[in-house]
Amino acid sequence: MAGALHGIRVVELAGIGPAPFAAMMLADHGAEVIRITRPGAMFEPTDILNRSRRGVTLDLKSATDRDKLKALIRDADALIEGFRPGAMERLGLGPDILLAENPALVYGRMTGWGQEGPLAHAAGHDINYIALSGALHCFGRAGEAPVPPVNLVGDFGGGGMLLAFGLLAALLNARATGQGQVVDCAMTDGAALLLSMVLGFRAAGAWSDTRGTNLLDTGAPFYDVYETRDGKYIALGAIEPQFYAILREKLGLTDALFAPQNDPAFWPAQRAALAARIKTLTREECCARLEGSDACFAPVLSPAEAPTHPHNAARGMFVDCAGFPQPAPAPRFSRTPAPLPTAPAPPGGAAEFLAERGRTVA
Repeated sequence: MAGALHGIRVVELAGIGPAPFAAMMLADHGAEVIRITRPGAMFEPTDILNRSRRGVTLDLKSATDRDKLKALIRDADALIEGFRPGAMERLGLGPDILLAENPALVYGRMTGWGQEGPLAHAAGHDINYIALSGALHCFGRAGEAPVPPVNLVGDFGGGGMLLAFGLLAALLNARATGQGQVVDCAMTDGAALLLSMVLGFRAAGAWSDTRGTNLLDTGAPFYDVYETRDGKYIALGAIEPQFYAILREKLGLTDALFAPQNDPAFWPAQRAALAARIKTLTREECCARLEGSDACFAPVLSPAEAPTHPHNAARGMFVDCAGFPQPAPAPRFSRTPAPLPTAPAPPGGAAEFLAERGRTVA
């Protein structure tokens, strides 16, 4: 199994978070990704984001090692870098230099704020980028402070996954035209893009900026998380009336209180009654009543529990790699399925790697 991206070569300058996530996605699907690490960098065999690719140690402050990187670039289809704007230019490795070495190169740049703008050179992390984009405001309950959704929206959804899409789009264009280009991927841009549906609702008057009062942000009692008798949690998402009817039937919610599903005036009382009903059941009892039905139900599983759930196990959603479970490559392809991931490899020497490709650097 070679994967859908077999034959694509990518040079990745080692970083953290979104850039290695994008590189992992490409490597998962068969691209050959060469990860460039600095001398003395720590190697962590359990870092899932570094799986399925080889590493090469280069000191980019050294002219000789910069020449080795250029030699690798000549054979590459794409480059991934996640430094602050201007850092690669100061090293003499900016887009103008590397595109001169390889005119069809796709030069992928991953930052928080983007390559230009008043904040472009400021430090930041996921929480800052999603705050500025408007996304963070949407997470949390009514009357409470916003709750950061770990670092999924900025680093990975709005960052690494968007960079992977941008690289592949530019690679298709380069294959058609012979011309590479720069892909400027900013987590602020990506987080804003993920808000598209919310902004559409807002424009239509169907979304309030008052957090925790809307259909999808815990405002509606039928789209929320509830604690069970054993201190665990379940998730309900019965938006459509036919699914809401099934939820009512399965939980015995026959009281007339629950009849007006979409009238916010009834939501507080419905929430209190629904929470009380669920608190009489354990999570497993809720599963027995609701799982597999059209009530739009799922148990809230911990990362430790998720790999063993029957549905996840049947689909092979998690695979054993490096001695512990980790997510399988996604999405799935019918003709070119992704190969099984391999554990991160410790970095090797650049000279040996270049020799494999018949290249040397004086």
